Amino acid sequence: MNEPTDPKNPTGSTESAQPLDTRVLTRTAEHLADRYAGVFSPDLVERMVFESYAALSRTARVRTHLAGLAGHFAADRLAALAHTRNAGAGPQQYAVPQVLFLGEHDTGRAQIAAALLADHAGETITVRSAGLLPGAALEPLVVAALAERGIGTEDLYPKPVTEDVVAGADWVITFGTLHGIPVPAGATHQDWDVEGVLEADPDMVHAVVEELENRVQALYEQIRARPPAHLRG
Repeated sequence: MNEPTDPKNPTGSTESAQPLDTRVLTRTAEHLADRYAGVFSPDLVERMVFESYAALSRTARVRTHLAGLAGHFAADRLAALAHTRNAGAGPQQYAVPQVLFLGEHDTGRAQIAAALLADHAGETITVRSAGLLPGAALEPLVVAALAERGIGTEDLYPKPVTEDVVAGADWVITFGTLHGIPVPAGATHQDWDVEGVLEADPDMVHAVVEELENRVQALYEQIRARPPAHLRG
């Protein structure tokens, strides 16, 4: 989760980003720096973008769209950081409750729960998922089960857990254990005992989705009834 010393060599090795990716990442950093002008320095934004690229590249099977995904990942991390700092400018994502679903690989339960909550809450809650050991892609049966509910998965991808995303969370939902991840002061932690979906059959995946649907609905009502203290008017 540490930032690279050289953002143009984000992997921290002799292998740097491809020239085309570097150009895309640089343009992304410029756009994000403009969006967060007065909130974050351009250097911090650039480091975040290239670090996000490095983090995703470690597990990416296909690198065609890696630079674009890194831009989305960096934007999400910057929004979390802005929420943590209670920034007075920039995008309004920091002004709503933030929920983080933390799984082992971010390919199954965490992604399902995050997608379901985002579907329920719309823009009233910012929802994220992350994995301690992120996989390369969502489980195919998870993609199919969400599609059956009309939830698109084209923008979903496994992400590593980072300090900024954890620190920005008002609710942290885990599946089994925190694995030493510190819950931010003032945040609410819940651990959900829900069966995993790795190598599960379609019936098991559907059962997990149904259980998570019920839990997500309950969580949504809890958040609506009692939003985080720092966001109460």
